[in-house]
Amino acid sequence: MTRNFVKTIYRKRDEWSHKYDYGHLLVIGGSKQYSGSPAFNALAALRAGTDLVTIVAPKRAANIIANFTPDLICYPLNCDYFSLKNLREVLSLLKGKTAVSIGGGLGRMNKTMTFVRKFLQKTELPTVIDADAIYAVSKHMQIIKEKKVVLTPHTYEFFVLSGMRVGRNLKKRIKAVESFARKWKVVILLKGHIDIISNGEETFINKTGSPYMTKGGLGDVLTGIVGALLARKVRPIDAAKAAAWINGKAGEIAARKFGEGLLASDVVECIPLAIKFK
Repeated sequence: MTRNFVKTIYRKRDEWSHKYDYGHLLVIGGSKQYSGSPAFNALAALRAGTDLVTIVAPKRAANIIANFTPDLICYPLNCDYFSLKNLREVLSLLKGKTAVSIGGGLGRMNKTMTFVRKFLQKTELPTVIDADAIYAVSKHMQIIKEKKVVLTPHTYEFFVLSGMRVGRNLKKRIKAVESFARKWKVVILLKGHIDIISNGEETFINKTGSPYMTKGGLGDVLTGIVGALLARKVRPIDAAKAAAWINGKAGEIAARKFGEGLLASDVVECIPLAIKFK
C-alpha cells in the first residue's frame, strides 16, 4: 500500500461543496472515569476530513470533552456508564449520521457490554469497533457478521476476539487475520509495527508509523480516522487501509518533532500534513 492510494480517497472537492457532503460521525464512548478516548476519536475524525462529529457520552465525560474545543458537538447522557436504559436515546441520535465509532472509554461493566451488543444489533450504519466494544462482541460475533464494520484490535484484543495468539511472525499474523475476517465477513485492522488489514478476500499491510507511537490515545486516533472515512462513504476495507497509512504517516511526522515526548494530540494535529503528504 502506498500514498498513491490515499489520493483516490481525497480527491479535489467541488467548489460548491457544503456541510454534510463529507459525513457526520456519531462517536459513542466515555464513562464516569474516561473522557479522553472519545475526544481523540472525534478530533481525529475532524482532522481527517469529516464535516461533523457528535459525541454521545455519560454526562461527566461529555461535559469535559465539550470544553476541549467548540468544534465538537457533545450530547450528555444522565448516567455514569452506558446501559440499556440509554439505548433508545442513543438510537435516536443516528438520524442524519453516516457512520458510527464505538468503544473508547466505555468500561467493561456487564450493563455496558449489553448496551453495546443491543446497539450494534439495531444499527446498519458503517461502524468502527474498538477498545471495550471489542470485548462486548468477542463472544457474540454473529451480531456483526456481514455488516459494514471495521474492528481495530491490537494483538491482545485480537486474541480476545479470535482465541488466536499471534506473535511477530508476519506470515502467521496475516493468516490469522485473513481466517477470522473470512469467517465473519468483517474487516479487521490488526495494529502493530506492521498493520494488517483484511476482509478475508483482500489483504493489505501498512508499514508507516514510528516506535514512538506507544502513548495512550494513539489507537483512539486511528479509530477516529477510520470513522471519518466511513462517514465519507468510503468502503470499509478501503477506509481501514487508508486510515492505517494516514495514522502512521502522521505519527512519523510528529515523531520527527517530538521524539520521546510524542503525544496522541500531536498525531491528531499532524493528520492534515499526512494527507497533504500524499
